[in-house]
Amino acid sequence: MCGIIGVTGVDDPLRMLLDGLALLEYRGYDSAGVALITADRPGDGSAPVDGAEAQSAIDRHHSIWRERAAVRAQSIPELERLAPTAPAARAGIGHTRWATHGPPTESNAHPHLDCTGRVAIVHNGIIENHREIAAKLDAAGHQRTSATDSEVVAHLIEDELETGATLLEAVRRCAGVLRGDFALAVVYAGEPDTLVATRRTSPLIVGRTDSVGVVSSDIAAVLGTTRDLYALEDGEIAQVRPGSITVIDAAGQAVEPLAIRVSWGVQAAQRDGYEDFMSKEIHEQPRALTDTLIGRILPEGTTELEELAFTEDELKAIDRVIVIACGSSYHAGAIGALALEAWARIPATAEIASEFRYRDPVLDERTLVVAISQSGETVDTYHGLREAKRCGAKTMVISNVVDSLMAREADGVLYTRAGPEVGVASTKCHLSQIILFQVFALHLGQLRGTLDPHEAAAIGTQISGLPGLVARALDRSDDYEAVADELAEVNDVFFLGRNIGYPIALEGALKLKELAYVRAEAYAAGEMKHGPISLIDRNAVAVVIATRGPLWEKLLANVEELRARGATVVAVADEGDEETARLVDMVLPVPAVDALLSPVVAVVPLQILAYSVARARGNDVDRPRNLAKVVTVE
Repeated sequence: MCGIIGVTGVDDPLRMLLDGLALLEYRGYDSAGVALITADRPGDGSAPVDGAEAQSAIDRHHSIWRERAAVRAQSIPELERLAPTAPAARAGIGHTRWATHGPPTESNAHPHLDCTGRVAIVHNGIIENHREIAAKLDAAGHQRTSATDSEVVAHLIEDELETGATLLEAVRRCAGVLRGDFALAVVYAGEPDTLVATRRTSPLIVGRTDSVGVVSSDIAAVLGTTRDLYALEDGEIAQVRPGSITVIDAAGQAVEPLAIRVSWGVQAAQRDGYEDFMSKEIHEQPRALTDTLIGRILPEGTTELEELAFTEDELKAIDRVIVIACGSSYHAGAIGALALEAWARIPATAEIASEFRYRDPVLDERTLVVAISQSGETVDTYHGLREAKRCGAKTMVISNVVDSLMAREADGVLYTRAGPEVGVASTKCHLSQIILFQVFALHLGQLRGTLDPHEAAAIGTQISGLPGLVARALDRSDDYEAVADELAEVNDVFFLGRNIGYPIALEGALKLKELAYVRAEAYAAGEMKHGPISLIDRNAVAVVIATRGPLWEKLLANVEELRARGATVVAVADEGDEETARLVDMVLPVPAVDALLSPVVAVVPLQILAYSVARARGNDVDRPRNLAKVVTVE
């Protein structure tokens, strides 16, 4: 969670910080803040740090100006109102927070200062040993002013600077005593043109032009300034100055930073006339799916996955697949696991990443662990991936971000190419994950010879047609919104599905919870009679995934059970399916497609249902409460 940005070498750093924070707000918006290195007299911003006299001059003429606000989604606008009063500066850092330690108050907002007020830090992640560090700092006379785990870092750096260390060295020493996952950006009035940044697990990038240096937790926040960007590896520390970047490792040795490839422009992260990012991203889904498929499904319906980096023999040797992911990515993984079993005839299961590594999984070199993460940063999934590698399994990542943390860790990677997704609730990235996993399952089925060539080609051709079917579903948005109008005041909803319909139901329930704050629960439909049916009465609403498939008739029997107890039933059903329509109260019609491919179209009306109910309730669909786009804390 949390968004970090830093800049040096510009005439108006506050403007760039605020613009960057607006683009990072999806990572957390409980509070926000900025800190600038100000020059008390013109021309001091570039003073050299050479000798005691020069250092003394810098200390006299530079200080830190800090402002913070804790009014949730209005925190950045609140900081904007202070902009006209900001002092002249050429460097600074900013932060938008998703609260972990300490409530979302101004005193807990970042940046945090040391006792002297000359060191400012911003932090993403969790310092696991902060209590132990805080006790030592308190005993030494430091005065802490927040309830956060982050503030201890500023005081540790303060102590190191007092020994005569440079800011780069002080941060290096400090990082060595921290436990946990973190990304840090630091400024110091004694080195007024310098940003120092480091990370462990939590993502952080640095960049430069000939005269500017930047630090950020996300490419989107700085892409308008430079495309010359670099990813920091675990434990690396970067010193960023106007036009230059120096990177060292944890031992203090110079290293060459990893350059990042960026395939999209800053315009892709703008709303382009839509009321919000979520509606834009929902309607971008046909294009996102098309981009995901380019070059991967050939005209005759066969697959091509050259970038996967596994040999055919390695893929044929796999005898089990475990998918690990969280949230919507987990639902995509559950769909992909069913496709793998059906087409490649290989045992496959999907597991919640946050639990996977703690159960001592049994893995070997014939196991493939597929980790799915839109950002490639999800900390639970990342640690699960590392556990799989430790156990000797082959690893693969499905991610939307090129050169992401997890992509660099895995043996192989497939990129969804969906473009930047800013809305917290995943839409286009979720569908892209599903369709890419389906291509992988088809690819594995072809390699293993478990699919007849004609059958494989037919499946490939159907996959190629999915972007068009999603566009057809979006053309029925008015129908879906009409159902949402009927459900706008409902507070409890059951989602039911069987087989491939169950992960669709899970995704529908998650979207309604995330956006509309409705208590929505998903069940495998056959499980209703094993307990949950006791909750069904005339006030109950059930959304059933009733597209035609092998278990369609059994699903209708579950619908009859619901109707017998007076529930209102909404069905996601194939267009023209009058039999299903007669049994239910409302229909969310979607284009008919093979059952295993149906999630790509069946999820669309559930996205729009959740979106429309949330809008009817006056909720912020891009920034649902208590959530952040990227989860980088355990």
